[in-house]
Amino acid sequence: MSDVGVAVVVEDDTDMRHLLAGVLGQAGFEVHTAHDGRTGVEMVRDRQPSVVTLDVGMPDIDGFEALRRIRQFSDAYVLMLTGRTAESDILTALQAGADDYIAKPIRPREVRARIAALLRRPRSGHSSGSQVVSRPEPSSGASQREESVLRHNGLSLDHRMRTVDVGGVGLDLTRSEFDLLHELLRSAGAVRSRRQLVGTLRGRFSPGGYISEADERAVEVHIGNLRRKLGDDPQSPRWLQTVRGVGYCLARKRSGDT
Repeated sequence: MSDVGVAVVVEDDTDMRHLLAGVLGQAGFEVHTAHDGRTGVEMVRDRQPSVVTLDVGMPDIDGFEALRRIRQFSDAYVLMLTGRTAESDILTALQAGADDYIAKPIRPREVRARIAALLRRPRSGHSSGSQVVSRPEPSSGASQREESVLRHNGLSLDHRMRTVDVGGVGLDLTRSEFDLLHELLRSAGAVRSRRQLVGTLRGRFSPGGYISEADERAVEVHIGNLRRKLGDDPQSPRWLQTVRGVGYCLARKRSGDT
């Protein structure tokens, strides 16, 4: 096996399949390819890859259904590739368990950068479809652990333990939801643009990097999912405030809340 692990490419277009296999091979992966969704699901089951690229439009089952099946047994990083950029399609992919979403035509360097960013993010450590954030062992120093906890209006986030709770009740967040919430909490009320939050999901922010409308829509979808899990009302937010035309920030601190 290669140093970075196994990758599976699920793509019905022959040229695109070869291109992706070449990009991942150059990145050091042991690459396996599948030409349709059902074959891809079984290949993921057999090969247990760390990374999967998954096309949305395939002749048997589409990428959304293939992803749902994969998430029943694998926590591999999944990068969806598609020509669709409608918000509903992005929402479907992310809710089905995709880690990232990139629109065609693809740029090989961007694919490699996206995958490198995914690999820098903690794995969930679960083999089921749930993308619960990882919970590593706590550090031995109590003071170190206290410094890792961010609190706002009854919400507590421990970025070392990668746990979130509201009023003592734990929340199950995806990696992306956790990373966005952490960024907004540590920004302490400063506004973060959608472009900056795309950078948070990629693990770095490069002003010269290419960021598409689909990337910014993906941030909006993640924020919407996060609000739903928090039970936050966008009309009267307790935690996540939309700054129209710009991005997001923390809502104002409420008296009586820690």
